[in-house]
Amino acid sequence: MEYGYKRQVTLTYEEAVRRTREELQKEGFGIMTEIDVKDTLKKKLDVDFDNYIILGACNPSFAYQSLLAEKDIGLLMPCNVIVYQSGGRTFVAAVRPTVAMSRVDNNQLAGLAVQVEAKLKKAVDGVTSA
Repeated sequence: MEYGYKRQVTLTYEEAVRRTREELQKEGFGIMTEIDVKDTLKKKLDVDFDNYIILGACNPSFAYQSLLAEKDIGLLMPCNVIVYQSGGRTFVAAVRPTVAMSRVDNNQLAGLAVQVEAKLKKAVDGVTSA
């Protein structure tokens, strides 16, 4: 089962990161966390790695509804969205909440996961149509 929704984009890495932020915002997501993987690996392990960023995206309304339905769901939040380069190509991908939450036996969460996933896919697709 595919746990991510990924698209290759014809943008530079920097432009893809900027557009990803914009598209997430259009869908009601804020960025709660940000990890520059390339920079972190260089600082911690002194290794070189491709451009790679992890954005922890959160839609406050859906997060609140999810927490009301299942207190421990915070273990699966926020929704991670990545932008990275590989082999000279740039990719944008988002976690699929329907897959991430499929192991949680809660029908309320299942419905919310479908809605959140639709918004994340729309954001990723918005970056690719730039």
